[in-house]
Amino acid sequence: MNYKNAFRFLISAFAIVCAMGVLALTVSAQDKSEAKDSAVPRKSSGRDPFTKYQPVVKAPKAAATKKDAPSIQVRIEAYRAQKAAAAAAHIAAPKPTTALLLSEVQVTGIFRTPRGWSAMVEATPLSPKLSYVIYPGENFFDGQLVAIEEGRLVFRRDVLWTDGKREKMVEIKPLRVSNPVEAMVAAKQPAADAVAKTESAKSDTAKPETKPNPEKQ
Repeated sequence: MNYKNAFRFLISAFAIVCAMGVLALTVSAQDKSEAKDSAVPRKSSGRDPFTKYQPVVKAPKAAATKKDAPSIQVRIEAYRAQKAAAAAAHIAAPKPTTALLLSEVQVTGIFRTPRGWSAMVEATPLSPKLSYVIYPGENFFDGQLVAIEEGRLVFRRDVLWTDGKREKMVEIKPLRVSNPVEAMVAAKQPAADAVAKTESAKSDTAKPETKPNPEKQ
């Protein structure tokens, strides 16, 4: 019986020791968590709670503006580089019109050809001024020729903005009306040609007809 009582006492003591150990671990864990919470800094709004709230006003964004095209000399140099690269690669070189802005060309003539409608445009910034024959689909520095109609050309113009946006617009260029001096010269030229042809015909008919002399033969 004494052995049984001693065994029970040992079991009870072991249970009490285990319970005290678990309790001590729990208290230690709670202390560590509280210490961590106290160590973490709390974020403050930085605003005095006794002052009136004022909303933050954001600065307005700068308004987007249109990008300016490079100068004509820069565009010509870029075109020459593209032409040289195309020649080295043995491919078709781009047309000179790819270096021109739509605002730098004037429509001087519209014609019907076996390929369809074509137009003659004059490059105004070049000296001396050069003219090019263009067809629908021709590319320019800031646009493309879409259609050729009677008396006008229809272009699609690309507008670039500083914020990266690209805007497409329709631009129509009418056939250039000649000034009075050019009209008079154009009217006088056919008349002068007709007079020259008439005088040459009269001179041919006024010449005496020469007959061969049989005695000289």
